[in-house]
Amino acid sequence: MAGTTAALLISDLPELGSLNRKQIARLIGLAPTNRDSGTLRGKRTIGGGRVRIRNGLYMPTVTALNHNPRIKAFYTRLVENGKPKMVALVAAMRKLLIILNTMVKEGKKWEANMINF
Repeated sequence: MAGTTAALLISDLPELGSLNRKQIARLIGLAPTNRDSGTLRGKRTIGGGRVRIRNGLYMPTVTALNHNPRIKAFYTRLVENGKPKMVALVAAMRKLLIILNTMVKEGKKWEANMINF
């Protein structure tokens, strides 16, 4: 992860490592929100939260699709199962955020053979 992204996470996300995966995804705005009303079932969308961090995670996730086998396999599986590419990219962003959150929480460094998050 680039130094710029690390600096952004350190400065704008002091909660990193102290929240669970659902809470951190909701805080950043990467958790899907439903648009349901009565019997109408709308599309799930993301939004709200800390837009600056969400925007800052975009390019590191695109880079991870090329260089991180776990993120790439996750993204490819979603696209092959019929998800739109942008939906799969947002899911990969959430996956990367959860991995980073768990690393900070457990005090671990990045390893290529980390367990599934």
